[in-house]
Amino acid sequence: MADHSSGLRGGASRRGLLAGAAACGLLGLSACNRDKQTEAPASDAPQGPPVGSLEWAVAGPWRAKDRARDAYRHPLETMRFFGLQPRMKVVEVWPGSGWYTEILAPYLNKGDGRYVAALFASGPGADPAQGALNAAFQERFGADRKLYGDIDFVSFGGLTGELTAPGTADMVLFLRTLHSWMASGLVEKAFADAFAALRPGGVLGIEQHRLAPEDDQDPAASNGYVQEAFVKQLAAEAGLVFVAASEINANERDTKDHPFGVETLPPQRLTAPQGQAPDPTFDRTKYDAIGESDRMTLKFRKPE
Repeated sequence: MADHSSGLRGGASRRGLLAGAAACGLLGLSACNRDKQTEAPASDAPQGPPVGSLEWAVAGPWRAKDRARDAYRHPLETMRFFGLQPRMKVVEVWPGSGWYTEILAPYLNKGDGRYVAALFASGPGADPAQGALNAAFQERFGADRKLYGDIDFVSFGGLTGELTAPGTADMVLFLRTLHSWMASGLVEKAFADAFAALRPGGVLGIEQHRLAPEDDQDPAASNGYVQEAFVKQLAAEAGLVFVAASEINANERDTKDHPFGVETLPPQRLTAPQGQAPDPTFDRTKYDAIGESDRMTLKFRKPE
């Protein structure tokens, strides 16, 4: 006996399609389109910023522990102000533990750029704490070349040579470092080395704790604050041209008269003078409410 089940199934299917078409005609196309949208498979499009973009580098999961400070340091806006581009060669002088390295190195690595980290100078008389920080930095950022690329590790100090091949850097960055160089007599050398490293038209970007213009400038910047006019003077003496200033990193709550200088504020949060044991009785309430310091953000250029 012939098996007619397949024919029956086919007829039933055709009748179902015709019934569905009739239903669409009665209900209207919008109802059917809604059903199709509901049944459509989830999109495979990637979520988040495009890989390799500056937004991607700022949002990277490898920055999970440091991203809380973005509210005070505004890395995306700051680097856009400086004019950072993916194919640049960028020298960051004294990157510390690498807060900005986490952003700059992956971004430049994806964009075929180059990141140069000018670490603390080593050798006789060097600060052991700085040496330990150098070692931790190199271990961390030298181990993951897939993410951070091949970082150039150099040194900056009183007896060090060039930051990179002269006239080849597109950008040099001084990020919260000027007060340390003023205290150690290195600030003029820092500007001179940056000028030598930059190509004509290259940019020097500076973020620095800002002293009020009416306050007297301590030559050693012992409280961590520096006058904006003084920074512009140092840059001009080195041959750099002022381009623009931004209030991206300003903080009007910062009164700049803290008992242990700028490091009373976050992220350092000192409760006793530098080098002394923390004072558990020190009331941090008002200093934590201020947040991080008021900072100038300045852009200079090497003449063409």
